[in-house]
Amino acid sequence: MSIVIKEPLVIASVYLWIGFVGAISFMEAWLKFRAPGVNLQIGLGIGRLVFNALNKVEWALAVSILCGFFISGQSFLSPEKLLYYIPLALLLLQTIWLLPALDQRAAMYIQGIDPPKSRLHIYYVSVEVIKVICLLIFSLKQFK
Repeated sequence: MSIVIKEPLVIASVYLWIGFVGAISFMEAWLKFRAPGVNLQIGLGIGRLVFNALNKVEWALAVSILCGFFISGQSFLSPEKLLYYIPLALLLLQTIWLLPALDQRAAMYIQGIDPPKSRLHIYYVSVEVIKVICLLIFSLKQFK
């Protein structure tokens, strides 16, 4: 039994995307606060830089997946592609709403202002989990 990858650029980009989100959102984000000498302001400053960079990397990978669809000549509208479009829509939501709102809260903390309670971090983590699950299932459908 041999395994055939339908779209190599797509599968490589999907697994890189999953890896970046896993490494940064599920590991770096909270571990940096456990490092000696990293207080809240420093940790938030680092987080702002890292998550801004992650967002750009995610967009590059999302576009490379679209390029993979184009190169392979497959339809952009097949039902299995929905598992790609969900993370893409969530990435857009993060870019235009969640990340700017979290960045604003981080800036307030850095300035010594205590912002009101918020569920933005819960929303962000939930979106990350949904993205990774959809991308993982989507990736498995890329094998014949």
